[in-house]
Amino acid sequence: MSLEVLLQNSPWMSGLNVAEQNKVRTDIHIKKIPTEGYVCRRGQTADFWFGVISGVVKINNVAPSGKSTTLLGLAPGAWFGEGSLLKEESRRYDAVTLRDSELALMPRATFLWLLDNSIFFNRFLISQLNKRLGQFIGAMENERLLDVDARVARSLAAMFDTWYPQQIMILKISQEEVGQLAGLSRQRVNGSLKVLEECGLIRVSYGEIHILDLEKLSTFHSVGMEK
Repeated sequence: MSLEVLLQNSPWMSGLNVAEQNKVRTDIHIKKIPTEGYVCRRGQTADFWFGVISGVVKINNVAPSGKSTTLLGLAPGAWFGEGSLLKEESRRYDAVTLRDSELALMPRATFLWLLDNSIFFNRFLISQLNKRLGQFIGAMENERLLDVDARVARSLAAMFDTWYPQQIMILKISQEEVGQLAGLSRQRVNGSLKVLEECGLIRVSYGEIHILDLEKLSTFHSVGMEK
């Protein structure tokens, strides 16, 4: 995916007028980050809104003991980091690449300018923040109530929105990386991916997972758990 494809597929971009769109294209710049590189770090000043052009990014935190937890995975097409910009606070998490990635960086000044000038952009942000809240509530539910197969399904689904074009609903990701997102071992993820593939929700190929039915993937329950 290129920057222009990312922007064309971003729902907030379509609602901007020509002048606003031109300012976005002028102000955004691209940054390439290698595998396990930091997009941003906890405690840093929030200077940018980030869009994922290619690769995979995980939102991660590490306790003083060294224990790490992954809060969210982000696929190409996703935008993140608006919370810290809106609250004018430093980052409260690390964002780390799981593979070589390319990011679009919108400066804070441009983000705030859109906030001041575009009702459409404001509506998108309300929807985006509501989505994030739902994801974190869902993550708590997944960990406490769901079995392994369902946890893997929800972790994959959380990386996408229903508005994603079908042609970009492909994750270039290894089973080990899926395990990091779901908090599971590669072996357990392998078994779950086979179950989800047999259900027709995904298609697995070498280094890639194709999302075939996002809606069913996001609500998946193992047969043994259904009432």
